[in-house]
Amino acid sequence: MEISDRKAIIFGGTSGIGLAVARQLAAEGAEVVAVSRNPDRAGDPGSGVRLARCDAREEAAVAALLAAEAPYDILISSATGGERAVGPFLTMDMDGYKASFDKLWGYANVVRHGAGRLPRDGCIVLVSGAPARRMRPGQIAIGSVGGAVEAFARGVASELAPVRINTVAPGQIDTPMSPLEGEARRAFYAEATVGNPIPRAGRPEEIAQAVLFAVTNDFITGTTIDVDGGWLIA
Repeated sequence: MEISDRKAIIFGGTSGIGLAVARQLAAEGAEVVAVSRNPDRAGDPGSGVRLARCDAREEAAVAALLAAEAPYDILISSATGGERAVGPFLTMDMDGYKASFDKLWGYANVVRHGAGRLPRDGCIVLVSGAPARRMRPGQIAIGSVGGAVEAFARGVASELAPVRINTVAPGQIDTPMSPLEGEARRAFYAEATVGNPIPRAGRPEEIAQAVLFAVTNDFITGTTIDVDGGWLIA
């Protein structure tokens, strides 16, 4: 797919990975709508990016926004949903574990109400995460959700064809989601990636490059692209 003059809707597009994707697609000539629950908190998206408010977890709101923004060619979601539970499963708050799956429900809303308005050469990209297939201790919630997202994309790909759907799975990425600052932040990412072949946190822009590949390559669907510094083989 040629991106120039295409329209892209990006849920979770105002910070971190989503913002990097919005800027990348805009730089390639796309018209970009960056969707967020809190667009007022967005960083500067740059030229070619318009902000919109919507919570991907609210099905009626997603349906209304996508109807209003049609036609479009590209759907991307990196929206995280609600809070994500951490820690050992046997002592985990089950409400927190269930809330972690808000990310999956948001993705399902986007696909359910957006795929039918895409052209035959349109595409969808969802963002999962490396723990979907290799969890470290304390990552059962995020790993379970990521695994569900990847299974969902594989399963629905044949139903959506010829529209394509793929998943990008980041490893440890340095984004504004981290509450740490300064030396504490550097120490956290150093420890989290010390065993990786590429022993550093990734940058949102590196994930955006993989999303761009998934958008532009017309011969991939139902697959997952790993961008994880070697997390899976560490």
